[in-house]
Amino acid sequence: MNKAKTDSKSNTVDWKTINWRKVERYVFKLQKRIYEASRCGDVKRVRKLQRTLMRSWSNRVLAVRKVTQDNRGKKTSGVDGVKSLTPKQRMNLVGILKLLGKAKPTRRVWIPKPGREEKRPLGIPTMYDRALQAVVKAAIEPEWEAIFEPSSYGFRPGRSCHDAIQHIKLAVKSAEKFVLDADIAKCFDRINHNTLLRKLGYAGTVRRQIKAWLKAGVLDQGVFSRTEEGTPQGGVISPLLANVALHGLEIALKGYAERAKGWKGLTGNRLSKRDRIQSLTFIRYADDFVVLHHDKKVVLECKEIISTWLQDIGLELKPEKTRLTHTLKDELSEDKKAGFDFLGFHILQYKVGKHKSDRSTRGKILGFDTLITPAKKKLDVHQLSIKEVIDRHRKSPQEALIKELNPKIKGWVNYYKWCDAKTNGDLSKQDYLTYQKLRSWAVSRIKKGSDWYIKYWHEHENRKTFSTSKEENALRLQFHSQKGEKCSSTDYVKVKGDKSPYDGDWVYWSSRMGSYPGILNKVATLLKKQKGKCTHCGQYFTTEDVMEVDHIIPKAKGGKNKMNNYQLLHGHCHDEKTREDMKVSECEESYDSLGKTDRAWAYFFG
Repeated sequence: MNKAKTDSKSNTVDWKTINWRKVERYVFKLQKRIYEASRCGDVKRVRKLQRTLMRSWSNRVLAVRKVTQDNRGKKTSGVDGVKSLTPKQRMNLVGILKLLGKAKPTRRVWIPKPGREEKRPLGIPTMYDRALQAVVKAAIEPEWEAIFEPSSYGFRPGRSCHDAIQHIKLAVKSAEKFVLDADIAKCFDRINHNTLLRKLGYAGTVRRQIKAWLKAGVLDQGVFSRTEEGTPQGGVISPLLANVALHGLEIALKGYAERAKGWKGLTGNRLSKRDRIQSLTFIRYADDFVVLHHDKKVVLECKEIISTWLQDIGLELKPEKTRLTHTLKDELSEDKKAGFDFLGFHILQYKVGKHKSDRSTRGKILGFDTLITPAKKKLDVHQLSIKEVIDRHRKSPQEALIKELNPKIKGWVNYYKWCDAKTNGDLSKQDYLTYQKLRSWAVSRIKKGSDWYIKYWHEHENRKTFSTSKEENALRLQFHSQKGEKCSSTDYVKVKGDKSPYDGDWVYWSSRMGSYPGILNKVATLLKKQKGKCTHCGQYFTTEDVMEVDHIIPKAKGGKNKMNNYQLLHGHCHDEKTREDMKVSECEESYDSLGKTDRAWAYFFG
């Protein structure tokens, strides 16, 4: 589609009348073809399809929607000061999006790291650059998803940190192993631009545009500084570029295992080439990774190979966050502490009796059990955040306190739902510690014997609960430990290594979405009921979509908070449905305000 046609279309089509179903189908059809061509190694066809997608009006309008509507996070402006756009401004932005090989500097924003005084720098691009990055990302991501290593989980569609944790569980449950737990020092800030551009393999306009984003510079409180290395955290395309930069690390380790000689198995047998590759496990989530093997010498050699490999892209391991440990025995760990932390989880093997013991692949009793629990640091940080909320609400109504605590507790519990926190007693302990803080809050408000307990705790479902009253519809505090709720590291099913949302297997992906960590039970139930589709537009939900629960009959019209009155919609579909409900409501109000005769005329003539 040439420039004249796309510009005229942008000027004639109204944002509210866009056929999003048709737009999404067209874009995904091209993305699927790019993915399949990349899997076949047909680079010429990949480039042709990518050019078509980047020029398409559908891709550009979808990119603008993603950065202006689907992004439900905090609205932060770039150096242009633009935070949000009206429908007319969105259409204007669609009409001017073009790869010119230029970019404006990013605006530096410092955000605190969880549980630390240290802050992380973000580079926020302008609204124009964000939309253009979304256009390019939509075209190049399917190509790389087809070739990315199966053990890479960070910042990839359809994959999560829970998949990485489950991969670790599968690797260690049948044998005790040595672990290299490592982190790359300032990964996003030090990636070599020339190496990254060479790895990407693009030429012409696309290469110039990506280079412009990398070299755009940063504006920090009015002071401009050049960016000679690194990818700015905060950009739409930055996570993908970081994954491209680190792609090949697993291949290098597999090549080492393939060429190695003299490796022996757990029983002392000599390993074949295939067995050597399978015995070495490498798992990466963004810049955090672990290497697991039963031989300490192999793990140490892998560390040297990784250090050398990283030097070629301008990176190095972070010494204070790199340690050699053992999954079971303290004496075999460098710091005499078995186990390791990864992505907020603690992985450790405990010696147990034969009835609770893990078994080898041949059914042999191993004498230990592998447990995955929340890291101690994350437990402390969670309780600190609860304390801060309670301290802020010392003089607030109980209702306000519960409303702020519930999302925090729900989010934390959903993240640790697929680990052994319940088995280990961590969830019950979190409930007890939370109760102690709430008890202090209640006592400070009522100092007459046990009146504080009678006023603020009521029985619900045979359990004393911090709630506003004993009525069934009373506002209650969420428990960390829910009766009957599953909470085990053995229940989660890891994503298949060669699967990608771009393969078009909607049956597989829609069934997986219902069990994703962080998905509420209500959302999972609706996904299953709707067979993975949005009831408003009829499109399948993808792993990157914003999903929102909507009342079919609005509460303002007497709709109830019941499952038969809920439906799951895309974020943008929810916005559209809300506008339609408001229009209907306004028409009904106008109709009701008319006299009897006027109502009759309104009925016949609209």
